[in-house]
Amino acid sequence: MKQVRIKSPGTVANLVCGFDILGMALNEPYDIMEVKLLDEPKVIIHNRDNYNLPTEPEKNVAGVVFLSVMEKVGGTVGFEVTIEKHIKPGSGIGSSAASAAGAAVAANHLLGNIFSSDEVVQFAMNGEKLASGVKHADNIAPCILGGVTLIRSIHPLDIIHLASPDLFVTVVHPQIEVRTSDARQILRQQVLLKDAIKQWGNIAGLVTGFMKNDLDLIGRSLEDVIIEPIRSILIPGFHEVKTNCKEAGALGGGISGSGPSIFMLSKEEKTAKAIESVMKDVYNKIGIDYNTYVTTINKKGVEIL
Repeated sequence: MKQVRIKSPGTVANLVCGFDILGMALNEPYDIMEVKLLDEPKVIIHNRDNYNLPTEPEKNVAGVVFLSVMEKVGGTVGFEVTIEKHIKPGSGIGSSAASAAGAAVAANHLLGNIFSSDEVVQFAMNGEKLASGVKHADNIAPCILGGVTLIRSIHPLDIIHLASPDLFVTVVHPQIEVRTSDARQILRQQVLLKDAIKQWGNIAGLVTGFMKNDLDLIGRSLEDVIIEPIRSILIPGFHEVKTNCKEAGALGGGISGSGPSIFMLSKEEKTAKAIESVMKDVYNKIGIDYNTYVTTINKKGVEIL
């Protein structure tokens, strides 16, 4: 029986100003998935964690990915998956994307890599649609490809792999849940032209900063005048974390995906660890439990173990 074991990384979507178009893979946290190819058309899901996620394929983000692959190839193949999830659902660091991307990569591997990377991303996006109601690839693309990615377009799919500087990433995950679908519903449907112009400048600056390895330009461009002012109201302590971390030497940062996690980029590991202490101080003071990670940019994406 053909089987594969994979490691699927957490991700930071949006990268502050790049709503739905920019994303970055992390070395920690990550999920582990074990996938077997079956000789009958069914999907079996086992959860090796305490998150009580659905095991019905139609209700599970990995399950719908496997179903979409099966529909594409036809025939009599199926998949059995055991998911060991370390990325908490609703954390804002790509939990659903890790499951969806891991499923898509594993399925393609077991079928002899018959699909292109774009097709694998499209399969994985079916899982994101189940999770958030919208097909988006800002978590999926970096999870599969590694590094930093720009999604220029969804229809047709056009993904640009950007240069990934050697930066340190500090993440705090306050133990509250912000559902991606809920975080989308509160956003304004119209924005002022002056805000759009400022946002375009920041996105262009951030992409240029990655491509030129200009860390100070990256820091100046990590500003969001459209999404963050709305979504930050869902995250207790957000503004204090952001202000204190920048004072402690962070290049910049903001909400990871739809939250509640907050990420900060640093040039040096020493600074990244100091920022972790700042984050802990804020949430200790507020009285909200949290997890923190000090990690780096994952440049491999989903990895076959």
